[in-house]
Amino acid sequence: MATPRIRLVVLFGGVSAEHDVSCVSASHVLRAADPERYDLVPVGITRDGEWVLPEGAVKALAEGPAALPERLQVDGPTLEPLPTVLPSTEDEQVVVLPLIHGPMGEDGTVQGLLELAGVPYVGSGVLGSALGMDKVLARTVAASAGLPQPRWLSARDIEVDDGFADRVVDELGLPVFVKPANLGSSVGITKAHDRAELVAALHTATSYDEWVLVEEAVTAREIEVAVLGNAAPRASVPGEIVPSHEFYDYDDKYLDGAADLLVPSSLPDDVTDEVRRLALVAYRSLRCDGMARVDFFYEEAEPARGLMFNEVNTIPGFTPISMYPRLWAASGVPYAELVDELVRLAVERHDHRKDFGRPR
Repeated sequence: MATPRIRLVVLFGGVSAEHDVSCVSASHVLRAADPERYDLVPVGITRDGEWVLPEGAVKALAEGPAALPERLQVDGPTLEPLPTVLPSTEDEQVVVLPLIHGPMGEDGTVQGLLELAGVPYVGSGVLGSALGMDKVLARTVAASAGLPQPRWLSARDIEVDDGFADRVVDELGLPVFVKPANLGSSVGITKAHDRAELVAALHTATSYDEWVLVEEAVTAREIEVAVLGNAAPRASVPGEIVPSHEFYDYDDKYLDGAADLLVPSSLPDDVTDEVRRLALVAYRSLRCDGMARVDFFYEEAEPARGLMFNEVNTIPGFTPISMYPRLWAASGVPYAELVDELVRLAVERHDHRKDFGRPR
């Protein structure tokens, strides 16, 4: 029997603060995907949550990948989500590639919809996506797996008051990093140097999310490892971020582009081996599948705690300056092959799980 052609539905946009990053990621994936192998179907989600057929992207694809703009526009006629991702037929295998960063895309919500639709999709399932998105729960699960971490505290927005600010100062000291628990791309993250900045930072973080993570500021190198696979994942060479700002914030990532991205990093061989091992521990313990980028701190100065887990990103960026594809390119998997492998892993995972929980 001939292998069915793959209809690759690329989801992008979304309602989160990372909408623009997603639009850039999607454009580059569509450029890289082999049109001889895939029927490419871009589907946008507006900032208001409407699913649309982006006419500009469809027209550009018809003219050839080179016609795609740097950033896709989320506009066009409205679509119904489930019919858009109808299950596969004998002649056509549907695979969905969600490139929606942040809440309502990376957090298990879209993954749940795709499970209901019964289609393979790239990346982690509902639980792995939800855990990876929530920095507080990710840290909690990572601690249970024995992963070293910086000291941190968390609180719900209704608990964020003067008493919590006092507790942060008493237990973590200053400065600290204040982060919305469920957001990425460094959106909403603030470094607070004194109590007044801490109070303002807590207000900023809780304007983005119901939960907040406060973390001690460590003087450390920022190390990232790309992981690829399902039951038998493999880790890339590690890379290193050298921020041009006080820390690697949104502007440094996507606007200024001045940060140095060192691929591979210059870590000693034993530390390289250890960070790759820890990345796989984090990946498995947080129920990741398909892909994720696992981020660490490497503290060399006193107290010299070495490697410490920071977070996991289950839908890492695919922009030209994104670390995930760069790390795999340095590990022998170029961009187009990476897309192919992610699609293959999506089908593999779907085929393995499709009959679980059903009457036998």
